[in-house]
Amino acid sequence: MRSVARRFGRIEKSATFAVLELVQSLRAQGVEVLDLGGGEPDFDTPAHITAEGAGALAGGFTHYTASRGIPELLTAISRKLAEDNGVSVDPATEVIVTPSAKNALFTALTTLLDPGDELLVPTPGWVSYHSMAHLIGAVPVDVPLDGDDGFRITRELLERRITDRTKVILVNTPNNPTGRALDAAEAEAVAAVADEHDLFVVSDEIYEKIVYGGTKHVSPASLPAGAGRTLLVNGFSKAYAMTGWRLGYVAGPAPVISEMLKVQQHSVGCAGSFVQRGGLAALTGPQDAVQAMTDEYAARMELIVAGLDSLPGVSCPRPEGAFYAFPDIRGTGFASSAEFATWLLSEAGVAVMPGSAFGPGGEGHIRLSFATSREVITEAIDRMATALHQRRR
Repeated sequence: MRSVARRFGRIEKSATFAVLELVQSLRAQGVEVLDLGGGEPDFDTPAHITAEGAGALAGGFTHYTASRGIPELLTAISRKLAEDNGVSVDPATEVIVTPSAKNALFTALTTLLDPGDELLVPTPGWVSYHSMAHLIGAVPVDVPLDGDDGFRITRELLERRITDRTKVILVNTPNNPTGRALDAAEAEAVAAVADEHDLFVVSDEIYEKIVYGGTKHVSPASLPAGAGRTLLVNGFSKAYAMTGWRLGYVAGPAPVISEMLKVQQHSVGCAGSFVQRGGLAALTGPQDAVQAMTDEYAARMELIVAGLDSLPGVSCPRPEGAFYAFPDIRGTGFASSAEFATWLLSEAGVAVMPGSAFGPGGEGHIRLSFATSREVITEAIDRMATALHQRRR
């Protein structure tokens, strides 16, 4: 048998799915594992959204839609962007509904990058960015951020890595795994560098609604320097607990969106028809559930940060958004975050993600999801404390 495409030699399976599969395997063997490695809300989709999707199914709304999306949802997205983000887009030419925000990201990068083009990726960053770039033959260039500086993005860090092949800056705010949200100065820096060097910005804003302590979400697309060159990617999975629905969207300059539409038409075709109706209900219906979920995440965040800070050798900054804690574990004496994560699963039955999975900027940290119950968080911290104290004896 002939080999598969050579580019797959540079692509690893998703680290988050690998942890999930390991947890499922251990549980099937009767091992009790507390899973803090995942990235999925533990809430059910709000009832009014589910009812709309189910009603659309029952009513026969099960056929193809226009590849761009149903007009009502495009209009609702345009209105949401104007009201929430200060971003003005034409729903007829500057928005596409996609089957997940992940798909929107991949379609955006496929449209913008030729083989050999470079993509600046601040790290720590989501595990799939590099693999997406490799799949299309582009070159991801790490921009390691300093945890001691709060993982801040500066124009100096970005400009240091720009070459004549650089074409895109990719940002994620609030960030997975660090929980950092771009402040106004950082967003301005990203937009200004892109404008001065004629680059595109791809802004992954999937955790936009999940912010804490008065943190204000700022999109580079809302700034004058970024407005004409930013592709804003968002979706419904995190804010509305709709991970299984697979629904997202991208908004940006009409000429780029027009080319992205070609990719969508010749790959996935369109997002699910009845799924889009659920998305419409999410944006136009009551937002109480979103606030209730965020309030609960905030309480869990306080619980997990306090617990992690109480552990020997561990220091945890307070996340500004998303539902992850990203503590510094360098004081525990382990050689790497991967070694720590493996030891923790073996000795305490607690599954976490090693920081190294999120790029070189993540080494010396681990990621713990608090998209789980307070009881699980408390038990996980207790197990970690016991294991770490026993190791120090």
